[in-house]
Amino acid sequence: MAAASAQCGGGGLSLCLASAGVVKALSIAAFTLAWTHSIEKSAWQEDWLVTPAGLTLQQARVKGTGAGMEPRPEARLVDGWFQWSPPPAPRAEVVLGNSGAAGEWHLCQEGHCQTLSEIIGHPIGANVTTMSVCENP
Repeated sequence: MAAASAQCGGGGLSLCLASAGVVKALSIAAFTLAWTHSIEKSAWQEDWLVTPAGLTLQQARVKGTGAGMEPRPEARLVDGWFQWSPPPAPRAEVVLGNSGAAGEWHLCQEGHCQTLSEIIGHPIGANVTTMSVCENP
């Protein structure tokens, strides 16, 4: 990830990640959140935008179907992924839990991915991570 420091400059918006007492601000406007479903062991990806209104999900993709990972009715199968674009609904925050059963969440930008533990700087384990929009100083 190009910018993963807590001291972002230049004004504008950033993605803030908070977990286990650590907050990191990433100077990014768009990112992909990727993980493996804990039961079905299938890949899931979501494309997000960081906007003044909040975090906005642009597109979701799942590599297969199963318990707790049913694609929306409007999903289309493209290159082995069921993908769809939900109605835009900015969120003030997105809370990510981790059961430890399927590995970590990955945050990707411009083809480069890092685990949340790598971004935060220590193992997150089962701690919750909260994503939100923050303003750069």
